[in-house]
Amino acid sequence: MDPKTGGVCEAVRIIAGGLQESGIDNEVVCLDEVIFNSNGHYIQHALGPAKNAWYYSKKLLPWLIENIARFDVVIVHGLWLYHSYAVTKAFGRLKKTVPAVKLPRLLTMPHGMLDPYFQRAKGRKIKALRNVIYWGLIEKNTINKADEILFTCETELHLAREPFWPYKPKMETVVGLGVEAPPAYNTAMTLAYNSKFPNIKDSPYLLFLGRINEKKGVDLLINSYQKMVEHQIALTGEGKPNTIPKLIIAGPGLNTIYGTQLQQLVLASALLNKLVHFPGMLTGAAKWGAFYGCEAFILPSHQENFGIAVVEALTCNKPVLISNQVNIWREIEETGGALVADNTHEGTYKLLHEWSKLSATDKKKMGYNARRCYEKHFAVSTVISRFQEVFKTSLSY
Repeated sequence: MDPKTGGVCEAVRIIAGGLQESGIDNEVVCLDEVIFNSNGHYIQHALGPAKNAWYYSKKLLPWLIENIARFDVVIVHGLWLYHSYAVTKAFGRLKKTVPAVKLPRLLTMPHGMLDPYFQRAKGRKIKALRNVIYWGLIEKNTINKADEILFTCETELHLAREPFWPYKPKMETVVGLGVEAPPAYNTAMTLAYNSKFPNIKDSPYLLFLGRINEKKGVDLLINSYQKMVEHQIALTGEGKPNTIPKLIIAGPGLNTIYGTQLQQLVLASALLNKLVHFPGMLTGAAKWGAFYGCEAFILPSHQENFGIAVVEALTCNKPVLISNQVNIWREIEETGGALVADNTHEGTYKLLHEWSKLSATDKKKMGYNARRCYEKHFAVSTVISRFQEVFKTSLSY
């Protein structure tokens, strides 16, 4: 549940909090060493520290065997780690040893972890082979023995059927994923954001906010942004630097090899060095100040099951410039809140170039459509209603 680990923990936090507010008591069991639940909306059990790359904890299986029967429904969030194996094993053991006990309904939510991208991406041949072996030995049981598999969107559901065999879920359901509406804008947000960039205050900018990771296509973004800026300058001579939006790349991962390479790329260019900035991870008021202040949010990802940051941008009335590998692109494009292109250099440049040609009126209209898309598809209340329907079905068995 550590926020630094990515979108799944944020999804779990939102789902658990939304269910609690709707009157459904729920508890979160995780393998953190400390509690990441400052608001206390739901009970959290931290059974870490987790050990090794499998995130093994000797405390988890005994806890599950002792407590599972207390619940009506158990949801496994995410795959490929010890927790999903432990839940399946606990259910199997309880069915054998305590047959008289009515066990809860078991649901699994992969959060995009069955996407064929991970089996096909360059540089992942060994990991892909490992996944095939692991699937055959362990993870197929997480899917095929669950009572229902939950997906965040239709695209995820269909992609999940491609990479592994035997893939025979008993039931597949799209529940979506909700994102909380942001706090109302206030000037403290702008001040918090500006404190990160004292030398570029009031400059227009495009925002990338997420892990600095190759999967996110950040290298595509920087190279395409440089091409866009050079094109703008070629059209106007020296150009008007104040009219070229800067590029803010915010998020953890700057200390990785990939993150270091990106920063070196920017430092080596006199042009990019003035326009591209890496503030690190933004949280709280600074994060929302970044969202509210940007022209648009951009994510040319090679694979994105949902993209919580994408939807957070929508909540702030901000258009999103995304690749067609962000699985919710259809919903956003349909409502007019996005520009969408391929996850290539050409596609990413197309996003930037088309955005630069839009009038202020068109950009404002896209922002309005972005918020409308959020209300229609991704509001927490909408998604929690879908979960409630799933639970009603579960309890009727």
